[in-house]
Amino acid sequence: MPVSPLETLLSIAIGLCLAAACGFRVFLPLAGLSAASLAGHLPLALHFQWLATTPAAVALGTATVAEVMAYYVPWLDHALDALATPAAVAAGILATSAVVIDLPPVLKWAIALIGGGGAAGLIQGASVLLRLKSAALTGGTGNPVVATGELIGAATLAVLGLLVPLLGLALAIGIVAWASRRVGRLIFGRSAAKRTAAPT
Repeated sequence: MPVSPLETLLSIAIGLCLAAACGFRVFLPLAGLSAASLAGHLPLALHFQWLATTPAAVALGTATVAEVMAYYVPWLDHALDALATPAAVAAGILATSAVVIDLPPVLKWAIALIGGGGAAGLIQGASVLLRLKSAALTGGTGNPVVATGELIGAATLAVLGLLVPLLGLALAIGIVAWASRRVGRLIFGRSAAKRTAAPT
């Protein structure tokens, strides 16, 4: 059955919104995606039907609980960040490619890799920087607050993406813009500082 342009647009919005949510928590958006597709509320692209199975939903739900709890363990959160950054990018690509339907493969994977992976990576990078800053200023005591904020961000984006995808996408774009400024400020700020400190 042909897919309308509106349905394709909504699938892109859902995918990018879930990908952005993966930047805050890797497994929570995927668990929501799995549950929604298993309940028949969200069609999945070909080769991603395995997400709409009970074993996948249980595995992703278990991983979500473990990930959420782990970020409240002192110092374990920093260790997780080293693994979560590449995992978030991969999850963002997976979430986008799983729901984007009826597009040419080149366009579909460009959206998944650049849009989905990029959004997840930028938000994850900004959250890592925020956690490092919190640890430096509070000795780690403020990190649970950061973890709670990330959890709320992931849940909000995931729910909006599944229920009100265009609104969720607008929020995701705003968060990605904020994350881009934070990451860019660190990269270019350090470059400028090095140039200033370099002997002439």
